[in-house]
Amino acid sequence: MDPVPGIPRRRTRLLLPGALVIALAVGVAGAGPASAADVNNVKNTGFESGLTNWTCSAAGGTTVSSPTHGGSAALKATPAGQDNARCAQTVAVKPNSTYTLSAWVQGGYAYLGATGTGTTDVSTWTPDSSSWKQLSTSFTTGASTTSVTVYTHGWYGQAAYFADDVSVFGPDGGGGGDPSPTVPGVPSGLSVAGASASSVSLSWGTVSGATGYNIYRDGTKVTAVSGTSATVTGLAASTSYSFQVTATNTAGESGKSAAVTGTTSASGGGGGGALPKHAVTGYWQNFNNGATVQKLADVQSQYDIIAVAFADATTTPGAVTFNLDSAGLGGYTVDQFKADVNAKQAAGKKVIVSVGGERGAVSVNDSTSATNFANSVYALMQTYGFDGVDIDLENGLNATYMTQALRALSAKAGSSLVLTMAPQTIDMQSTSNAYFQTALNVKDILTVVNMQYYNSGSMLGCDGKVYSQGSVDFLTALACIQLEGGLTPSQVGLGVPASPSGAGSGYVSPSVVNNALDCLAKGTGCGAFKPARTYPDLRGAMTWSTNWDAAAGNAWSNAVGPHVHGLP
Repeated sequence: MDPVPGIPRRRTRLLLPGALVIALAVGVAGAGPASAADVNNVKNTGFESGLTNWTCSAAGGTTVSSPTHGGSAALKATPAGQDNARCAQTVAVKPNSTYTLSAWVQGGYAYLGATGTGTTDVSTWTPDSSSWKQLSTSFTTGASTTSVTVYTHGWYGQAAYFADDVSVFGPDGGGGGDPSPTVPGVPSGLSVAGASASSVSLSWGTVSGATGYNIYRDGTKVTAVSGTSATVTGLAASTSYSFQVTATNTAGESGKSAAVTGTTSASGGGGGGALPKHAVTGYWQNFNNGATVQKLADVQSQYDIIAVAFADATTTPGAVTFNLDSAGLGGYTVDQFKADVNAKQAAGKKVIVSVGGERGAVSVNDSTSATNFANSVYALMQTYGFDGVDIDLENGLNATYMTQALRALSAKAGSSLVLTMAPQTIDMQSTSNAYFQTALNVKDILTVVNMQYYNSGSMLGCDGKVYSQGSVDFLTALACIQLEGGLTPSQVGLGVPASPSGAGSGYVSPSVVNNALDCLAKGTGCGAFKPARTYPDLRGAMTWSTNWDAAAGNAWSNAVGPHVHGLP
């Protein structure tokens, strides 16, 4: 969320012209079956020997011991200024041969490609990722091609990227490469990280040399992942399952790990107690940034959930507190604030405390900080009467430990806990992103995810096409990712600015919001994107903020509020 009007909270994230076309057009389908003679022709594939055999532009590359995908080292490359941190190696290949090019990447925008193939040069890419992700494509060499240049690079001005386990797999080019991999060891440390009515989340330890992991449920393989955690979905409520995991690489699959039992919770997804089927969420500003200063009692009655922005980090890892900005709010006292919370609740509203925001520095990255988070939020609920918590962490989160924290909070607060989230668009582009993983991990206690459809640039929709913010298609095609990615429609809301002053970019008029709601819930009012089905249980909409709404004469809530409440 934006404390300062008109200033984006972080850099705009744009899909880069041409890159998407390449990524979608190139696949591994053209690669022929591997033969016994096929090898990985890359030298120092896992950067275990530093940057030996690799050349990085502008001295932008180095090796690090963490994070790594396999082994004890990985490449870290940092774009700077007009440099994209390109790291390359010339690899010996055979003419008229097909090769599979792959690498594992993490961090900022990351590209993988090959030039000098003698036929069609190839590349593929991914937006920033909080966990390891494999990029893969293929190429065929020309009649006289004996070497190709393989490379990774980031993007100008973006965050550093990490790369590991680069492979050009195919006929031996005669240039030598790393030794062929051996079958990895059996994973250890498999444990149940969380469960919902329809899923169980698992985690385990890293296995050296592994490039992937297979998950087995009751002896049958159900999914494969690249990292050391997974959520198995499609399960029956109140049912126990046995899980095992194996490690894989090109040499084969390990034996199965020791089994663990995971039990799903009772059916009935989502928390939140007595909320209307379709709800409107608004953020109330505990500060003065030029928008209308409000007491909580001033918040327009159309808002069903009022998120108090924001809780503050403390010196205790993971713990938060709340400090009412009495001076900035015209002498608003704590006692008045508590009375207004009670009055809103008496009127059927939910008042929750939001953690994070643009400048929020709350970090939950181990069991201790997870416990501190749960205890401190519950203490705020008892002190101020808050109904729950909103997770608006815009500087990253750890899915494993945030899940642990929210489960602990739910155990304290009970089924009436209101739990909402406000991820940025980039955080919900894929179920592999930590924010999306967290939402799925706590699906049985989650009230609503109000993704921020602004300050985003262009993004991918669920149909693989690129959509620009500020349009009905941007709202519907991106909401579709969540609706088809595992959240129930009642857990999906559209987060938009209340006025052009409420965000750096991405404002849409209330009529566009209403069209998007109709498109998703009823199949009417759509733009170029039309979802394959309708979602009549769609939760509703959210805005930043009630203060910017008030500054614009409550135009947003007066238009969107009744429309949300009138949905089927």
